Amino acid sequence: MDTLLKTHNKLQFLHPLHGFAEKVSTLSSSKLQNHEIRFGFGPKRSHLKLGKISSLRGSSSALLELVQETKKENLEFELPLYDPSKGLVVDLAVVGGGPAGLAVAQQVSEAGLSVCSIDPCPKLIWPNNYGVWVDEFEAMDLLDCLDTTWSGAVVYIDENSTKELGRPYGRVNRKQLKSKMMQKCISNGVKFHQAKVIKVIHEETKSFLICNDGVTVQASVVLDATGFSRCLVQYDKPYNPGYQVAYGILAEVEEHPFDVDKMVFMDWRDSHLDQNLELKARNSKIPTFLYAMPFSSNKIFLEETSLVARPGLLMEDIQERMVARLRHLGIKVKSIEEDERCVIPMGGPLPVLPQRVVGIGGTAGMVHPSTGYMVARTLAAAPIVARSIVEYLGSEKSLLGNELSGQVWKDLWPIERRRQREFFCFGMDVLLRLDLQGTRRFFSAFFDLEPRYWHGFLSSRLFLRELLFFGLSLFSHASNTCRIEIMAKGTVPLVKMINNLVKDSE
Repeated sequence: MDTLLKTHNKLQFLHPLHGFAEKVSTLSSSKLQNHEIRFGFGPKRSHLKLGKISSLRGSSSALLELVQETKKENLEFELPLYDPSKGLVVDLAVVGGGPAGLAVAQQVSEAGLSVCSIDPCPKLIWPNNYGVWVDEFEAMDLLDCLDTTWSGAVVYIDENSTKELGRPYGRVNRKQLKSKMMQKCISNGVKFHQAKVIKVIHEETKSFLICNDGVTVQASVVLDATGFSRCLVQYDKPYNPGYQVAYGILAEVEEHPFDVDKMVFMDWRDSHLDQNLELKARNSKIPTFLYAMPFSSNKIFLEETSLVARPGLLMEDIQERMVARLRHLGIKVKSIEEDERCVIPMGGPLPVLPQRVVGIGGTAGMVHPSTGYMVARTLAAAPIVARSIVEYLGSEKSLLGNELSGQVWKDLWPIERRRQREFFCFGMDVLLRLDLQGTRRFFSAFFDLEPRYWHGFLSSRLFLRELLFFGLSLFSHASNTCRIEIMAKGTVPLVKMINNLVKDSE
């Protein structure tokens, strides 16, 4: 879900995922460095009928055999390269070539400032599967970057309860989005350097970015857009987030039971585990749901997701639950076109505010702590960061060094955004404490709210005052059992949130 979107391909910083420290490699043979990675590509096709799954003996080994060696796909652009021999100091160096980094590079360069984008694979098409609410991309004039849309979405609370969501949903055409951004960057004069930044040294008015190829890039402002790797941005508080873990496949199937006009936002049903009591017990304690994008009657994206847990679920556990679900639904996989393994750190502390390096996206703590949503939020934040850099660097103010970066951080994380995030972290802490039945009751009430509330919560459009009304409305829509559970399990997180809100100030 981009939305529940997803991970850097090297997560050495992760805490153990229920028993061991797992380095997640989303692209099985790729060595990408600075992206939030989701998909691997399999050019070969093979067949597996999940309806006859006894040979798996509860594992996903046969399913994984369908995933072939990855195939990298690059844009065919002639990139204007950064020339280190000139020794020029660029106005902005953007480290990381994901959507957020390119968006800022594009908009700062449009104002006439010099920009260098540094990324190990600048022409590589993002392997992410971005899903977004259509209204979010419409607000940013990016509807031409959606390759598929659905008129609405559906949530299966359990076998007897369904919520119809009348909010259009879309999948991002990642090739079109990157092409659009790259073309604008090139026409604006952005220079590109294909390397990985390994160190940054700051002087009073400029910074030196030392790359793994021996080249040093000099810049007045440094923007870290490397995702969850947190390459350059510094943190000074213990890092103990929740983790969203998911496994997904884009598959050709014989058939599936879903309406092709609606995507499946969440499917919390667990009848597929009735024959495996041990697995059903695990799912009752830490539940997973199915997220599905049906493109046609025989092509569908299927993803089994743990919304949030601490520590995160093992990938093998997620895959085992997915295999059982597909077998129960009668979905027989003929071939797998793409596969993904996803781990998203959610919540945790914000980076040091302010600091010399500016951040955006995952490295700046911008993942929605309750949902994992980030792409639309960071793309919407890119103009804020760009305008701030242009205003303080290119205007009469001409701020430099720490003073400039401090102003940019202040614009990116104003007090109202920090308070909003604190409320979202409170929501995450409550979700961490809910089992399957509690999670079902929670989302049954959540999606019964007025659309302005649940739309606004998922899209980070509600601020603290509105979020308080959201909370009251959620409580009023909840069942008595759910209310008691929220009070019992939400009291400690609520006290923590109030304490943090009191401590935080301008």
